[in-house]
Amino acid sequence: MSPIIHEGSLAARGRRFAVAVSRFNEVVTGKLLVGALEAFRHHGVADDDVEVAWTPGAFELPLAAKRLAESEGFDAVVCLGAVIRGETAHFDYVAGECARGIQRVALDTGVPCVFGVLTTETLAQALDRAGGEHGNKGWEAATAAIEMAGLIDELPKGAS
Repeated sequence: MSPIIHEGSLAARGRRFAVAVSRFNEVVTGKLLVGALEAFRHHGVADDDVEVAWTPGAFELPLAAKRLAESEGFDAVVCLGAVIRGETAHFDYVAGECARGIQRVALDTGVPCVFGVLTTETLAQALDRAGGEHGNKGWEAATAAIEMAGLIDELPKGAS
């Protein structure tokens, strides 16, 4: 006897995705966005099936993600940002609240919301993860969104 296994796939053709991306640290987030869009194209998502919403910063990503998820027009939402530690406590407040908010949107709406927000010590570390020596986390976030969209379709539905 084998257990029932549920898993998403990278079959994305015909699915719709939204990307909420932070304008703050755009030198990094722009590269994350390029990676995400390339991943969607690579997996068969038409350009017309992706919408991008720019927010002022990472702190605003959860609200944009909530509006996009509640629209019922998307199979998943990718949230991209870069919070880089500085000399103040700003990092501690923004990074944690951004992560918590994005998770809450996914749990409240049932729409996968992928956390593609870099939380690094330095700009160099962020750039390494936005197409540098550590790959492109935007690509990885988009790929996770594709897989989660498929997984959610496979899982049993709850009582309405």
